[in-house]
Amino acid sequence: MSTSRVFVARLVGCSVFDPNGDRVGKVRDVLVVERADASPRVVGMIAEVPGKRHVFLSIGRVTSIGSGQIITTGVLNLRRFEQRGGEIRVMAELLGRRVEMRDGSGEAQIEDVSIEEVDLGEWEISQLFVRRPKATGAPLFAKGPTDFASWDEIKHNQHKGEAQSATQLVASFSDLLPADLANAMLELPEQRMMEVAGELSDDRLADVLEEMPENEQVALLNKLDDDRAADVLDEMQPDDAADLIAHLSDERGETLLDLMEPEEAEDVRFLLSYASDTAGGLMTTEPIIVSADATVAEGLALIRRHDLAPALGAAICVTLPPYEPPTGRLLGMVHFQRMLRYPPNERLGALIDQSLEPVRSSTTAAEVSRILASYDLVSVPVVDDNHRLLGVVTIDDVLDHLLPDDWRSTTDESASFDDTSTRPLTIVQQQDIRAGRSARGIR
Repeated sequence: MSTSRVFVARLVGCSVFDPNGDRVGKVRDVLVVERADASPRVVGMIAEVPGKRHVFLSIGRVTSIGSGQIITTGVLNLRRFEQRGGEIRVMAELLGRRVEMRDGSGEAQIEDVSIEEVDLGEWEISQLFVRRPKATGAPLFAKGPTDFASWDEIKHNQHKGEAQSATQLVASFSDLLPADLANAMLELPEQRMMEVAGELSDDRLADVLEEMPENEQVALLNKLDDDRAADVLDEMQPDDAADLIAHLSDERGETLLDLMEPEEAEDVRFLLSYASDTAGGLMTTEPIIVSADATVAEGLALIRRHDLAPALGAAICVTLPPYEPPTGRLLGMVHFQRMLRYPPNERLGALIDQSLEPVRSSTTAAEVSRILASYDLVSVPVVDDNHRLLGVVTIDDVLDHLLPDDWRSTTDESASFDDTSTRPLTIVQQQDIRAGRSARGIR
């Protein structure tokens, strides 16, 4: 083993390679089990492999740790990781935990954990990097002093239901896309998931909620206090916020709508007035809307906004005033590819796609999906009986409606595969993997 001691926070995110040098994934956490008379033993790592699947990598399969990379024997069990009783995830469950020093010097908080190889293929926790409380009278933003401690020098005083800091864990999630962060949070114990939610900013948590299954969305939102829940709903897309509120109790939904920003709440109430399986129920009320005199340069500047969803940036709606839904009469849409073919000073009113017909708010979701598929569209405008623009239905709205409720969590639970190919493993290889899994000492 090239390195005998390594800190877990630095290990997270490191690439995992097979013996041929092919990258097979990256480390997301380290798994340990406690022992009565010794430091916790490392049983393996949680690795993220292609497809964003989290799998178990036995520590016995790791041949080298060093230079920001982990080398394995090339054999992984690609079955989705499931935490077993007695196992502890270092990043998710140990970091941020408050402990008491046995020498009577007071409390501290675990900020990192080092693991060390004590024998060939045998690893255990060697040291804890802890931070003491800051001294009385210290500057407002000052941090307390740090120290190193062995496992037997501390005693855990974490009480059931007591929150622990999730700062380090949230930092390790910083590179994840909202959908991947949602999956990572759903794999955490319930209390730890809420601690992570408490550390996330309102807009980040809103993005994560939009990527969770409906029942998980409702469960998480119901655990937030009303003010925080309303702030998060303000940051969500109006159509996603409306879908979520529709699954809450009438009393809670009305309470949150009253606490939301009036403009955001108005959009949500407007969407809630439509049936969920119609264009009105699927649409978003925040498309890009301009006048016919707007230029190509102005249109391209609007779709460059970093916070704009790609589907909404694919086309611009041209209407008569006013320019907030419900707008004046819809004149048509201009696709961004068409804008790229014309000079910056060209009027958008002259570039309208005359072949695209809008749909009514009462149009069924099935008809909307047929239109998008038939004409290779990313979005379609929705109008009322007076041809005023109400919003647009995007392809992701339709997919969310058509896919089964559990599509976010349904995966192909394959058996064991070799990292270096897609061929099924031989019987001998599968037995070898099972032997590695049994080393975890739980079953």
